[in-house]
Amino acid sequence: MCGTCGCSGGAVVQLLAAGHEHRRSHQHGTKGHGHDQDHGDGPGHDDAGHLHIQGPAADERTVILQQKVLAKNDEIAQRSREWLRNRGVLAVNLMSSPGAGKTLLLERTARELAGKLRLSVIEGDQETTLDARRIQAAGAAVVQINTGAGCHLDAAMVAEGLRVLDPPGGSIVMIENVGNLVCPALFDLGEEAKVVISSVTEGADKPVKYPNMFRQADIVLLNKIDLLPYVDFDTKSHAADLRKVSPRAMMLQLSATTGQGVQGWYDWLRRRTPAPHE
Repeated sequence: MCGTCGCSGGAVVQLLAAGHEHRRSHQHGTKGHGHDQDHGDGPGHDDAGHLHIQGPAADERTVILQQKVLAKNDEIAQRSREWLRNRGVLAVNLMSSPGAGKTLLLERTARELAGKLRLSVIEGDQETTLDARRIQAAGAAVVQINTGAGCHLDAAMVAEGLRVLDPPGGSIVMIENVGNLVCPALFDLGEEAKVVISSVTEGADKPVKYPNMFRQADIVLLNKIDLLPYVDFDTKSHAADLRKVSPRAMMLQLSATTGQGVQGWYDWLRRRTPAPHE
């Protein structure tokens, strides 16, 4: 069990690309780009390297363990970030609640930017390769990471995914995180930018209900605006709440279904994409 959020740390990494598949299991301790998330084998640790805590000092020791988990995650994330920067690859952490439209937006982005921007995807889900197959059919190379009971991706999983994916310089790696507005905000994955998708079908109060997630965002995409005539969603209050929680975040309104407003999203990606490094 993850000492920070209580989820399982196991994962399976699978590459879906034209002509072959590659599958491997991941536990805490899997290496990627030479990274080793090693929690130690000392007394008090189970096989996954997680400390079991009981007794009156549990709260204090749990906080210490959480700090250690996040510190190790951040170390791996920074190594991935440096690896990506040295190669000239833009990594984007795409987060939202389930059903907000992450996968549909990635499908449209892959199809419409084909031949213009090189795009590959790390797809995070608890189970199945359903979303990865959709993205693959849209023309992008994709690595599927199944987290099992895990409610988020972590830096070690993504480092392994990057190693398998091997993105070329001057390209974009979109990391579609597990659908969740809480835990993904805690874990740095080595990305250069964080994108949060909100949808009009969720209700306008999400920025104030989940401020830590929206506070992390470089850009917030309000999706499914084609449904505004049919739902009770106050765009002005949503924008005002977002400004209070995250004044620096850019906001765009779009529909991944109809394509309305997606050009602003594409322009943002083009501005952020680095030149390939030799």
